[in-house]
Amino acid sequence: MYAVIETGGKQYRVQEGDVVFIEKVAGNEGESLSFDKVLLVSNGEEVNVGKPYVNGVSVTGNIVEQGKAKKIIVYKFKRKKDYRKKQGHRQPYTKVKIEKING
Repeated sequence: MYAVIETGGKQYRVQEGDVVFIEKVAGNEGESLSFDKVLLVSNGEEVNVGKPYVNGVSVTGNIVEQGKAKKIIVYKFKRKKDYRKKQGHRQPYTKVKIEKING
């Protein structure tokens, strides 16, 4: 059984037991999360697609970790103009373990 959920402006295909890295969500490690924006649910034989969301279905998970991704470097320059700008960025994330697909 799997589901497609929407969170943080992105879509994720999840199954029970999966660990996913999503955009940062408020909460502490060990707390429970519920995802109500379920776009699709499949149990193997039957696929249920929502318009836009499936009614009566939710996905629950536990927060495993709050962290930041590896640093990326953003470097801008304009040739011949002596313009250089170096900037680093670390995207915050939430690591979630999917416990159950309800519905």
